[in-house]
Amino acid sequence: MTLLAITHAHVVPIEGEPFDGTVLVRDGRIAELGPDIDVPDGTEVVDAAGGWLLPGFIDAHVHLGVDEEGEGWAGQDTNEMTDPVMAAARAIDAINPVEVGFDDAIIGGITAVNVNPGSGNPIGGLAVAIRTHGRVVDDMVLRSPSGLKAALGENPKRVYGERTQTPSTRLGVALTIRQAFARARAWAAKPAEERDADLVSEALCRVLEREIPWRQHSHRADDIATALRIAEEFGFDLVLDHGTESYLIADKIAAAGVPVLYGPLIVSRSKVEVRHRTPKAPGILTAAGVKVSIITDHPVVPIEFLVDQAALAVKHGMAAQEALRAITLNPAEVLGLADRLGSLVPGKDADLVLWEGDPLDLRHRTLQVWQAGQEVMRRDGSGEPVVAAR
Repeated sequence: MTLLAITHAHVVPIEGEPFDGTVLVRDGRIAELGPDIDVPDGTEVVDAAGGWLLPGFIDAHVHLGVDEEGEGWAGQDTNEMTDPVMAAARAIDAINPVEVGFDDAIIGGITAVNVNPGSGNPIGGLAVAIRTHGRVVDDMVLRSPSGLKAALGENPKRVYGERTQTPSTRLGVALTIRQAFARARAWAAKPAEERDADLVSEALCRVLEREIPWRQHSHRADDIATALRIAEEFGFDLVLDHGTESYLIADKIAAAGVPVLYGPLIVSRSKVEVRHRTPKAPGILTAAGVKVSIITDHPVVPIEFLVDQAALAVKHGMAAQEALRAITLNPAEVLGLADRLGSLVPGKDADLVLWEGDPLDLRHRTLQVWQAGQEVMRRDGSGEPVVAAR
């Protein structure tokens, strides 16, 4: 049995009120927390000296490890665009776990991410939720698959329109998605012994059976309305990725009970779809009753700036508590991992980050990071971050 106690910390559990005290970890899970915890003999003790202790942050939409920074074409495995429907492609098969962005994530206090295929296809492939420290990606997996990535709007329209093939319009993109679901439904209706080997239909049926959510890349309000329409037609669980103009129809999204992964926030208005992006959106959506997670879309915004985006949302009207929830518990819930991650509760995994102070105050840095109770980062004597060997 391994024991770890982080004492004299300002603990922000996300679920429940902050307090000054101790978090006790037993065998990689949170055992107890509170202002007065008895620390057993033989426990490894870390004195937080008043630092802020929070659950590890979670970025629910990244291309970490499949779009390797600084590697050019050799590290670019985000989109398999040789066919509009790539439902059976899996992001896990392209993740390089030693890509430099993983260290950036850990130093930024991010202990879990959801890695997606790109948005060049109407249907791009299967996402995977992983931890940010590890030597082999299979050992980092938290949930696989964690959803099926799809895209509406400019990206697939541009990719296939330039080839003068279907789909070259928004209506063609929507048709491609509907046809794929119709084929999958027909395939599933056959007796098992009559089904041919069809990995695409098999993946789509996992969505139709609500085993995994449909992760819909959509920016404009009209594309978001299309996503809601198709979800209602086929009866699956929808997650809106990006949702740049989602705040314009926040009431519709809230009524449908659909979560929004909003972002990236710190980007230029580089295309028509993001013309109306605003840091006010997370606060507007939350006020309307929408479950909001804040995302970087790394490497569009480098992953270590996840908390900077949360602070920006607070600057523009989002409550600080809701902003922290948008990078912890909300993404954990969207990814189906809330029983393990996202808040400091006895029984959950000890994915913990010790900060110098309030992480929404951008002057404060991470001091130590643990995943499942194992230290994966600390500052050395000169204050430089040292990530544990993989």
